[in-house]
Amino acid sequence: MAEPKLCALDLDGTLVDSQHHIVAAMTEAFTSEGENPPTPDAVRQIVGLPLDVALRRLAPGIGGLQVERLGQAYRDAYFDARAGDRQPEPLFPGTLEALDALEAGGWLLAVVTGKGRRGLLSVLDAHGIRNRFVALKSADDGPGKPDPTSLRDAMAEAGSEPGRTVMVGDTTFDMQTAVNARIAAGIGVSWGYHDAARLQAAGSVIILDRFDQLAPVADRLVDPHREV
Repeated sequence: MAEPKLCALDLDGTLVDSQHHIVAAMTEAFTSEGENPPTPDAVRQIVGLPLDVALRRLAPGIGGLQVERLGQAYRDAYFDARAGDRQPEPLFPGTLEALDALEAGGWLLAVVTGKGRRGLLSVLDAHGIRNRFVALKSADDGPGKPDPTSLRDAMAEAGSEPGRTVMVGDTTFDMQTAVNARIAAGIGVSWGYHDAARLQAAGSVIILDRFDQLAPVADRLVDPHREV
């Protein structure tokens, strides 16, 4: 029997287009604290980090208690916005087909995200895809990206070795996580929050422009001699 191979995927900006809700919730949180809200571009640059780390990057001068208040205000605003929408944040084009192709090729799937578990499960359940993943790692499960702990934990749950694992993501934090975990490859995607040059500088071995490229690329990266 072939050894398991694992494709770990980021959530926001990789599987799901959640930019609108994230930016709006961050704006509302800062405004509620009497702080100038960050620009949409500034928010896009911190997506993927644990919330407390992201807030400190957006406003380096804020104190510990204010970080806690901002974090709670952000979570409340985010879930209020999602509850008010009749439609969940959309999956990026080709997401379901890519998951189908990976599973058909014998890949196990995981999500490794900086989002909290409540948000992660809410998004996956909205699209009916939670059960497609053998491991779900969120900000509540350990140190955030680029610390490799959550990715390594996902590998352990899947029974996959580093050389049989790839990480797919749209930010430098995803690529740095892949490098730190010493897996086969970090695969960047061009439709998310960080541009191709930054992804390559952070360690991405290839940048995808479409999701239908993922399965054959992942196969070649863990088995260079395989014909696809």
